[in-house]
Parts: sequence; C-alpha cells; structure tokens
Amino acid sequence: MGMFHKVQVGEKVISPIDWEMNPDLSFGTFESWGGRERVRNNNERVYYFFVDNWGEEPKLCLMERGVKHAKIMAEIVAPLEMIKKCVEMQGRSAIFEKSYAINDQLKEWLISNVLDGGDNNLVVPRVTLNIQEDMGQDLPSASQKTYSGEVIHLPAEPGIINDGEIAGIIEKWGFFEAEYNPEGRCINEFVAGNDSSVLIDQKTSLMWQRGGLDIGSIRAIQRGMSELNEHGFAGFNDWRLPTMEEALSLMDPQKNQKGIYLSSVFSKEQPFIFVAAQRKPGGYWFVDYKQGKAFWASGTIPGGFGRLVRSLC
Repeated sequence: MGMFHKVQVGEKVISPIDWEMNPDLSFGTFESWGGRERVRNNNERVYYFFVDNWGEEPKLCLMERGVKHAKIMAEIVAPLEMIKKCVEMQGRSAIFEKSYAINDQLKEWLISNVLDGGDNNLVVPRVTLNIQEDMGQDLPSASQKTYSGEVIHLPAEPGIINDGEIAGIIEKWGFFEAEYNPEGRCINEFVAGNDSSVLIDQKTSLMWQRGGLDIGSIRAIQRGMSELNEHGFAGFNDWRLPTMEEALSLMDPQKNQKGIYLSSVFSKEQPFIFVAAQRKPGGYWFVDYKQGKAFWASGTIPGGFGRLVRSLC
C-alpha cells in the first residue's frame, strides 16, 4: 500500500517511492553482496526520502539509489521544526551517523503536500553547477620558495584506530583539532606541483589533490582512486587515501573565507574526507574540515569525499 506514490523533480516524474528503504538498509541492498536479493539488475533504481543532517541545518532529501550508485535528486522544502524533530528521535546512538530514515510525521506531510500532484514548488532539484572555484592558482614553485626547515615524516600506511587512540595521535603530532587540541597547528609550506590540480607541502614532503573525489561510499571512493591511478592523474599512478595524521596535517586552526578549517589553496567541495583508517569494532575514520574534527561513521551513504595524496620520498 502506498508504494506507487510519485513526485515530480523538474521535468522528471519519479515513481514509485520506496517507503521501506532508508540509509541503513541501503548498504546491505546496494553495496553488500549479502543484500542483493532485493535488486533485479544493476540498472534498477530505487527512490526514497531521507534526512541529511551533515550540514548546519538538517534537510529532507530524495535519494536515487542503485548498485554502486547514489545520487541526491532533490531537496524538499519541509517545515524545519518537523525535520529537526525527526533528527532528535535518532537518539545518542546515532551521533556518528547523520543520514536518517524519515519518521511517520514527515511521511504523512510528504503525502499530503508534495506527492501525487502536490506543490511542486516544494521540490528543489539538486543541480550541479560548474563554477570555477578560486584556489589561489599562483602558488610559488619549489625553486621560488625554498624550504630549509625540518621535514616531518608522517605515518603513510593504512591502520586501525580505536576511539581511545585518536586523542593521543593528535597530541603526538600537535595538530589542530577543535575538540582535542584547539591550540595545535601544522605550519605547511605549500608550493605548486607539476600540474595545477595538485600541490606539494614541503613540510611533510607530500603531494596533494587540490580538489578531490565527490561524495560516495568507501567502495566508490576506492573505485575512483583506482581510475585516477589507471589514467595517471597529474602524471602519477600511486595516489592513495591519506592517513589520519596526513589529513590532520592540513587542518588550520582558523576557518578560511570558504568556511572550512583548511588553507584556501584547496577546494571547499570536499569538506570531510575518508582517511586510510578503520575503526574497531566497526566503521571508517574521516577528517571533517568544516567542523575541525576527526570522527567515524559507517562509510556507506552518504559516505564521504576523497582527497588523495602521494609521498614524494
């Protein structure tokens, strides 16, 4: 019952809405072999509503989901207090999971106000805009900005980090982190790379993507990384996810004009990134440049962004 509701997104009419699907179930259904019985083929698409609580204010969104595919189709202009109430119902156990199933109140509001010929002005399609971001393109070259200071050699191998270990890692290296070390900082020495899409930090002897990979599950990020290495991004094929220490080395103690704790020579379009560390008993670690924090989550949907790195020595 109710499986054949439809919603119009721009010129596209989407139906049916799957009221049983949610961010938690989507991993087992579309990313794990164990849940593939729900999917008839790799081209099948399922549509469901969920609450995205990754920003400053929670949003009600429409998701298009398939095997190894996730795309937010639209944001729904629902009453903010109603969305916040749905978030409050998640409880403390969901502190590191910020995509939630909608509650009955939101479902009934959608049926009454948006679906099946409702107010289409409440449906705002998600549009990708190709806007050239200012990342301070004119970095000096290594010959123009010679560096004679100490080079710090950060751990470069993937690892497992338990909750109780994260504070010690931050303290050991003196990096800024809003909760554990608000007085810390790594003073980077950025110079231009061989390509405008990359730069070099002479302080850590690392080459970084200035932009990065769009949001996706850990599997999607790993797949994107493999594709970049296959094509020799910026002339190299040894790009990898940064370790926790490497990602934290970029964190600035003050927000830049783009609103993130990161040098403005990097894009703001990757506000929180996967790092090469898993968590026991489960989950993946991230560094969040918008909140200035290290945190963990499931690594599924909405997952995270990627900013790849490679060692120069």
